[in-house]
Amino acid sequence: MTARSTNTGEGSGAQDPHRDIPEATVARLPVYLRALTSLAERNIASCSSEELATAAGVNSAKLRKDLSYLGSYGTRGVGYDVDYLSYQIAREIGVTHDWPVIIVGIGNLGQALANFSGFSSRGFRTVALLDAAEQMQGRTVAGLEVRPFADLAEIVAAEQVSIGVISVPATAAQDVADAMVEAGISSILNFAPAVLNVPPGVDVRKVDLSIELQILAYHESRKAAEADETVDNGSEEGITA
Repeated sequence: MTARSTNTGEGSGAQDPHRDIPEATVARLPVYLRALTSLAERNIASCSSEELATAAGVNSAKLRKDLSYLGSYGTRGVGYDVDYLSYQIAREIGVTHDWPVIIVGIGNLGQALANFSGFSSRGFRTVALLDAAEQMQGRTVAGLEVRPFADLAEIVAAEQVSIGVISVPATAAQDVADAMVEAGISSILNFAPAVLNVPPGVDVRKVDLSIELQILAYHESRKAAEADETVDNGSEEGITA
């Protein structure tokens, strides 16, 4: 059962180390952390729940409820201490820990991920780049030499890797996932357009860029249809008049 804090305001609350946090809340915590980081970069030391909610793009009631699962670290009438709340959220989602990560598949997307500075600034350290294609092996990408995919188990054991990133074609994704699981990786970020089957205890997050674009295309189509309907209604009103 989920342990809920009864205090959803900005007052202090006790943190229950054994509580479960809803997945929807977990998904928003990095968004709050990003908003807090932006506030800190602007030398803002404290903020109200309304200000933080606006910066994060959510409503303040939802933000207060989300933070109540952690224990609320604000002060009534003053708001949240930006640096302290940033630390608490970072600790909760684990980015105060240095997480070694491997990327498998160093094509265009894999290289872009390897060069993404946001990983290192958020507690993730890319320790190896792997590819099964011989023509990629030995190349240097983002300061790392691309190694053979066959080295996966050795690297996972040596670097104590628990997080793997898959950026291979869909046809190879399941084989890569199987090898990752066998090597001891328990969390996978999958960029391949494929559904992965993994055993219990292995977490998979899927990022399908084509689906995200299709969702945007849907919304654009709806906007266009609504605009056409507005024009048609206006024409009809003009004829009636």
